[in-house]
Amino acid sequence: MVDFPIRKTQLFLETIYHEGGPAPETPRHRAAMVAIVKNPFAGRYESDLQSAMDALKPLGLMMTDQLIKGLGGLSGIDGYGKAGLAGEDGELEHTALWHVPGGYAMRERLGEAKAIVPSAMKVGGPGCPIDIPLGHINAAYVRSHFDAMEVRLPDAPRRGEIMFCLAMTKGPRIHDRMGGLTIDQVKGEDGLR
Repeated sequence: MVDFPIRKTQLFLETIYHEGGPAPETPRHRAAMVAIVKNPFAGRYESDLQSAMDALKPLGLMMTDQLIKGLGGLSGIDGYGKAGLAGEDGELEHTALWHVPGGYAMRERLGEAKAIVPSAMKVGGPGCPIDIPLGHINAAYVRSHFDAMEVRLPDAPRRGEIMFCLAMTKGPRIHDRMGGLTIDQVKGEDGLR
């Protein structure tokens, strides 16, 4: 079986009190969890990558649990996203290993999450930033939750590593006023509206 040993993890927590306008009644919370793992496919072409996704499922669940804990529990979590950053000798397709283990872990723990988990993937070296796209957990058309959270580690990903990322939010963008589907209009039936 393919193995993805963890070199390190980091949890990013952010509380946004205002964006230059009046402070909202409740601040917005964003959190991201990253794990730096060995890339077992670095430096070589592997035709079958899909079978390796199962090995990443425990990592997805562990990272999800850390995010929920960092945000103070499940109550109020209404946004999420994921990302992957392959280091040197890796390829973009190696980051796609994260689609199922990362996305399904969050959806499993959040229960009724219906919307697709937004995703970003890229290749870069140590210190390379990546923006984790964010969206509402039940309706992709909720504009107030369109956002991204940038993360980066100065020493990752190194050659032969992958940085897998998950993010969650509590609340819409501060001062969102771009219209569209509002939270109170979400039906949560198909992941879109």
